[in-house]
Formats: sequence, structure tokens, C-alpha cells
Amino acid sequence: MLAKVNPYKDSDLSKKEQVTKMFDTISGDYDGLNRVISFGIDIKWRKKVVQIVKDSTPKTILDIATGTGDLAINLAEINADKIVGLDISRGMLDVGIEKIKKKNLETKIEMILGDSENMPFADNTFDAITVAFGVRNFENLENGLKEILRVLKPGGTFVILETSMPTKAPYKQGYNFYSKNILPLIGKTFSKDKSAYKYLSDSASQFPFGEVLNNILRSIGFINVKDLPQTFGVATIYKASKQ
Repeated sequence: MLAKVNPYKDSDLSKKEQVTKMFDTISGDYDGLNRVISFGIDIKWRKKVVQIVKDSTPKTILDIATGTGDLAINLAEINADKIVGLDISRGMLDVGIEKIKKKNLETKIEMILGDSENMPFADNTFDAITVAFGVRNFENLENGLKEILRVLKPGGTFVILETSMPTKAPYKQGYNFYSKNILPLIGKTFSKDKSAYKYLSDSASQFPFGEVLNNILRSIGFINVKDLPQTFGVATIYKASKQ
């Protein structure tokens, strides 16, 4: 059983409700703070995800926990017929919709309000599915992954981009100091929600990564599972498929 990390420890709301509230609150600050917190390296990681998806030449793509649409917009460079961005936060989607309009991508990208653990799509709908920095926010990781497997077509590609923990010195010590001290301080200084970036730090440090997450994916039914650590292991890209 995975430890459950909630944004608001004194709240009676479920994790899903808390996460929705948190992202609604920080939606206006999210993109700018992300660039600061990651030193802009997250842009490079997303480009690698796009290349992995591009190699499978999908016609339909689902970006889960799409947030403000960064990855969905990046995926638009692929010659896909349709890209759907799904998120539980209306605030994040509203920011993303405005970004998509400015780039004239409304005919290519559709943004949908929905729950990743109970998606409004038929079985075997999408050729490729992506999740960037979203799986650790699932209320129930296994349920969310089962839903992804359900709506992914046989032979389809599934790619996760998620934070992870460096395992080698001095990167491990440096990352621990940064995530426990600097990241929450940045969030506290610049965000409306003082708990949000502490939650993002805590959830990242406790979320399974590497071979542990690989084995969870395999237990759900994914095949060809592979993890690709990025930038000394502070993030990891996971690639899998459906039989």
C-alpha cells in the first residue's frame, strides 16, 4: 500500500478533492513557478516524451493530467489527427485553453474536464497516452493505471514523465536539500497556496520510482516497460505498451 500524501493535512476532503482545489488555486502561477523550480529543464524532458510518442506515429493521443496544456501543445508537432487533454482542475484547463487559442491549435487539441481514474472514453480509444507530473496525484495509483490501460489501444504507447529521487552522491544529497528546503520556500513566497509546493515536494519524495514503478506497471498489465532517468535521476521517463 502506497503512503497517501495530501496537500492539506487538516482537511476532511478526499485527496482527489484536495488536489483539485490546490491546482485551481495555483493555476495562474503554475507555469512561471514550474520554470523557476526546474530551472527550465522540464522543457527538455517534455521534448523527449514527444519524441518517444512521435516514434509510434499515433493518430489519437490522450494527455492525462494535462494541466495548463504544456505537453499537449508540444505533442501538436506530431502529425496526429486528434489530441485530447484531460484534467480534473477547471482552473488549470482554463489557463491551457487560452494558451491553445493563442497558438491557433483549437482544431487539434481538445481540453476536457474529467477524472483520470474514471475517464469518459470507450475501451481501446487512443494510440498513445501521456502523463507528465500527474500520476503521483492520483487518488489511487493502481486504479488510474488500470483506466489508462483500458482506453489505450492494443500496441499503443504509454509514456509517463515524473519526478524521481537521485540515488548517487552528491546528487541525492543536493536534491534532498533542494526539495525539502528551497522548493517549499519558493512556493511559499510566490504562490497563493502556501501548502501546494510542500505537497509537491513531499509527494515526489514518497512516490515509487525506477524499478518499483516499473513493477507496478507490469502488475497492471503493461508490457515492454522501461524507465529512462533524466538529469541525474531528478526525473524519470517511463515507456510501456499494451499487448
